[in-house]
Amino acid sequence: MTTTIRYPPAVEDRTASLPLRLMLAPAGTAPPLLDGAWWPRSRDLTAELPALTAALDPLWGRITHVTVNPAFWPVIPRKVPVDGHVVGVGWFTAEQDPHKLLLLSYDVGRWDLLVIPPETGPAAAARLMTEAADPLGIRTASALMDEAEQRRIAEEMELNLVSVWDSEGGHGPSLPPSRSPAPSMDAQVPDTPEGI
Repeated sequence: MTTTIRYPPAVEDRTASLPLRLMLAPAGTAPPLLDGAWWPRSRDLTAELPALTAALDPLWGRITHVTVNPAFWPVIPRKVPVDGHVVGVGWFTAEQDPHKLLLLSYDVGRWDLLVIPPETGPAAAARLMTEAADPLGIRTASALMDEAEQRRIAEEMELNLVSVWDSEGGHGPSLPPSRSPAPSMDAQVPDTPEGI
């Protein structure tokens, strides 16, 4: 007896027309701590994993398992149907960096991607993706995220200081150019004061 199992789409794929936000370390480089970065549009693994694995399957071999740390994923499905196969999803708490996604290919290997939070701004995300894809990178996913947070705090503090400076008159409105001629510096000064 043969049975056909069809997996209905769990979530309408509203991101299919949007480009995948992924950057990988150059092929053939020494193995870095991270193999690249992924900037998902949401924290919904069922909606996000199909596009990611579809992009990586031709490059890395069929992705069969993914693991995450549940710290930033509200729901972790046990399996996610993707293009033509099913990807098993697991989770680890203490063993896995909360900002990292592990991808496993049954016979090819393992890859580690930095997961950039969906709410991250484009400039910060681009900087994180570049740093994570650096083949000479020596920072962990959490170290990259900590540095990004420190940068964000420093930039926010600088903006606040400028705002305070402006509100206290530091950068007053620019004055219109003077219409009267400036006093000449060449004027003769008498040697003795008058009336002496």
